[in-house]
Amino acid sequence: MRTTVGIIGAGPAGLLLARLLHNAGIDSVVLESRDRAYVERRQRAGILEQGTVDVLRGAGAGERMDREGLRHDGIELRFARRRHRVDFPALTGGRSVMVYAQTEVCKDLIALQLKDGGPLLFEAEALAVEGADTDRPRVRFRHRGAEDVLECDYVVGCDGYWGIARAAVPDGRTFERTYPFGWLGILADVAPSHDELVYARHERGFALLSMRSLSVSRLYLQVPADTDADSWGDEQIWDELERRFETDDDWSLRRGPITQKSVTPMRSYVHEPMRHGRLFLAGDAAHIVPPTGAKGLNLAVGDVVTFARALSHRTATGSDDLLDAYSATCLRRVWQAERFSYDMTTLLHTAPGATPFEDRLQLARLDRIASSRAAETDLAEAYTGCPIG
Repeated sequence: MRTTVGIIGAGPAGLLLARLLHNAGIDSVVLESRDRAYVERRQRAGILEQGTVDVLRGAGAGERMDREGLRHDGIELRFARRRHRVDFPALTGGRSVMVYAQTEVCKDLIALQLKDGGPLLFEAEALAVEGADTDRPRVRFRHRGAEDVLECDYVVGCDGYWGIARAAVPDGRTFERTYPFGWLGILADVAPSHDELVYARHERGFALLSMRSLSVSRLYLQVPADTDADSWGDEQIWDELERRFETDDDWSLRRGPITQKSVTPMRSYVHEPMRHGRLFLAGDAAHIVPPTGAKGLNLAVGDVVTFARALSHRTATGSDDLLDAYSATCLRRVWQAERFSYDMTTLLHTAPGATPFEDRLQLARLDRIASSRAAETDLAEAYTGCPIG
């Protein structure tokens, strides 16, 4: 099998890259180790930055997002029983975010790829990337019980931290931080208790009120990293959420049937460089952020937009300049997102063994955001996203 770009992984990064390349007249093949049903139900991110929304619209993948997604013009911070709303459009010149689950993004992109894109092979396990430092890299893969080879001009690894692409980059340097807590997340069949996301800093730990739709709530509690989700009973979860979201007004938390529980670990990770020869890394294959800043999916979008533009530039001009700059271009954006995600995580979570001095510093930082337009603008600009490309 022969193609211009071999894409490993059919998450949002790989699928969007295939769409961008198709629109640019560049052929590709996508290899995905899981089946279609798994990819379309894999619960991940739910917040799309303004730039990501614009990219999906421009790629022809925004119709259902615009119809069913929930535009949010701000978030609410809660601390010391206070409530403070951050108004995104007022602080950023009109930018906002969209609540639209990664599962839905994948469904939309899969439908487009199968309709008019290049080959998308499910249950095709990539086994190795060979010849990345030559002008004819190859991906060995197994599909329907038989081994095959995909010959390419370029390979893009969108196969996550545990995939084969990252391991095929020799002599890489990694930067990492593991946090001593995680998020106990639930899906509940109940209308959200607030019309925007609520980030709560509480002495008992962080809590987040989010949503998947107007009838399904997504909520999180900070818990120790080794927590078993099944060790928390449903009423215990609701009681703890109610404590952490408490305010001095009459706001109340709606309760409903919990349909899913899981614990998400918290990590910061960057792999440098994001390229070796004609092998390029994108998304979680190159970087991971704690979910506090809602950056993971959006960073992956930035990576594949950067690659697609660089390859289109090479096709049009014959110049490799933008491809050669791929890693440095992406990493500038990656490190800003890492910085913001780290800041949000340390701002809102209660660290084990935190001293009263550290607790007061958190409250002072939150009060600074609530009282300073400059500090509030910095948060709003970072949350709605750095420019892509």
